[in-house]
Amino acid sequence: MTIWDAIVFILQAGVTFVLSTALFDALHWLLHRWETSRFKLLRTFSSWHWVHHKFLGLDMQINPAYARANVWFHILPEYATSMLGIGLFLFIFPWPPIVVVAVIRSVMLVMTYREEGLDYNHMAMDRVGAKQGLLWVDNNYHAMHHVYPHNFFSSFANIFDLLFGTTCQIKGRHFLVTGAGGAFGAALVAKLTRLGGIVETAKSGVDFSAGNYSGMRDRLERADVLVLAHGAKSQDCWNANFVTSTDLIELFTALGKDRLTPPEVWAVGSEVELHGDLGMEELKAYAASKRAFARRALDYYRSDALFYRHIVPSSFTSAMGKGAMSAATAVNMAMFFIRRGFSYVPVTFTGLAILNYVRFRFFQQRMEDPALAQ
Repeated sequence: MTIWDAIVFILQAGVTFVLSTALFDALHWLLHRWETSRFKLLRTFSSWHWVHHKFLGLDMQINPAYARANVWFHILPEYATSMLGIGLFLFIFPWPPIVVVAVIRSVMLVMTYREEGLDYNHMAMDRVGAKQGLLWVDNNYHAMHHVYPHNFFSSFANIFDLLFGTTCQIKGRHFLVTGAGGAFGAALVAKLTRLGGIVETAKSGVDFSAGNYSGMRDRLERADVLVLAHGAKSQDCWNANFVTSTDLIELFTALGKDRLTPPEVWAVGSEVELHGDLGMEELKAYAASKRAFARRALDYYRSDALFYRHIVPSSFTSAMGKGAMSAATAVNMAMFFIRRGFSYVPVTFTGLAILNYVRFRFFQQRMEDPALAQ
């Protein structure tokens, strides 16, 4: 076997494994949809699958009483579906890579059976970590499916959730949105409400200000997701864009440190993070405050204490002037990525927000003292 033959063999086996498991992910989604089906047989199939969620419950604790039923009603059907998917590739690829994948899946089945249904993605947790895979499913990612059973369906490779936007629970979750009086914030509140989110709002300068967050504590304790859409472009930029945002994130994180799932924060950045003030005096304070926040945001992005999403939009039409897109379009684009699990969210026609990802992740200067960035 040449090196090229080996590469082709590995690719064929990899494609077979990934797509065959995606076949079960599609069935998995259907089993949850069938929960309310008008057909009794489909509701019965769905009830069998829910045994798995009783085995590893919403509280991420194992219930041993359902261990045997979990094997019969979840593990074996998952294996059978995957093996069916693997077999279909005999019509496409030569048999050797197909057999290898079938053997791997069978070994995984035996190991899971020996552990009575426990494996890397199915174990008790007191705290779900914020670091979750995007392309590949890890234990933190799959744990979110057990906490929010109507999302996070992918089992190994994250193909299904990326395609169908089932990687973020909106319905029934509590959102606290700042800057809801602005164009982006107002459009986001409307979108979240339409999707079934429970939304509260808070206004900068009224409900909170730099150093004064006493009126926010109860709202932060109720919130599952904190959305920071407030800011300023000309007056008091430092407090509006940096101080209040970082203070609210720190307070929200501290209040949520004992929750089962990590606090989630969405914050609106800016393409000015990439291009700076462009030598324009009127942009200097704005650019400095936004770049300072982006440097701090990178720590949040890497943290396991909170799940942080950094939204970077192109200019959009607002009270500050005409933009490249409407605020509603910007929100729809942001939600497209958020519902597919992206933690860096580029909202752009120009591509600058995509280029900014490289700067945001790899080329920001370390800020030893935030106060010096003013």
